Amino acid sequence: MKRILPAVLLALAAALPAHAEDTQPLRIGWVQAMANAPALIAEEKGYFREEGLNVDLKGFGDGPVIQQAVAAGEIDVAYIGAPPVYQWAARGLDAKIIAKVNYGQAAVIAKADGPIHLLSDLKGKRLAGVNRGSGMDVLLRGFVLKEAAGLSPDTDLALSQMPVGNMNAALDTGVVDAAFSWEPFISQSVLRGTGRVVFDVNNALPGYPWYVVAAPAKTLKERPDDLVKLLRANSKAIAFLQEHPAEANRIIARSLKLEPLKAVDGSVVPPEAIVAEARKRLGWSGKIEPSDRAFIQRLIDYSVALGFLDKRLNVDEIIDDSFAAKATAQ
Repeated sequence: MKRILPAVLLALAAALPAHAEDTQPLRIGWVQAMANAPALIAEEKGYFREEGLNVDLKGFGDGPVIQQAVAAGEIDVAYIGAPPVYQWAARGLDAKIIAKVNYGQAAVIAKADGPIHLLSDLKGKRLAGVNRGSGMDVLLRGFVLKEAAGLSPDTDLALSQMPVGNMNAALDTGVVDAAFSWEPFISQSVLRGTGRVVFDVNNALPGYPWYVVAAPAKTLKERPDDLVKLLRANSKAIAFLQEHPAEANRIIARSLKLEPLKAVDGSVVPPEAIVAEARKRLGWSGKIEPSDRAFIQRLIDYSVALGFLDKRLNVDEIIDDSFAAKATAQ
């Protein structure tokens, strides 16, 4: 009996499904932006664990840094903008978009008491943007300035690059006249009463996709079941954001370490009110629609026209719906 019992226990242990804590963590990199809230909601509410998924969630400041981490094999999957994914593909890093995360997030803001009311007022002015060639830069140059404003980003205004976290201060102090920013920084400026929205991209392009879930070929091949679990958790997080906005706003505010704001009229704005304001310009959805494919193709074409890509890619080459289909079926 003493010899048989250990063998029986080992056999039973081998037959039981592995717990999440017993598996190799799925290393998830995410751009720490409010629009990527499904990643932090899934972690906070335990949706990853509910799906039997052990994750290591790592925050990054922007897409290019995540791109470096993916190329170095430091993360397995990313919550990232669509442009870095097609930029990876153009440079030989095989990766696929497997789901959508959100829509909206970006806007041009200017000083509340300043002279800029329309995009056309940017001519001859100083505009803050982020790194040249980044996804937001492509959106700014290709759509906002060239198409919507009819301006040349290189000759009609002074376009400078700076971290998005510095833009509100640069706007307040007059270093720049306007900024192309995203949430929560837009809402912080608006609720303080120092800034106003001049051009909301989500109003001009309703429901335009931005952040997506993407994975390199190695993860697609070696961890397909974990990607399906990830997408189920992502869907649960999106449902929670839509069905429990007040609680979700508190989680986002706490996770992003948002501080109360003192408005110019002396009132105090709580952190969750910043998130509520941001929801006017963004939302969450996991399904990739035909309109999303068309928009990403548009970004690819902007990148080629701007000289950031050497060749034109077809959007269907970088999207794989099969994992989302399995997640939905299960």
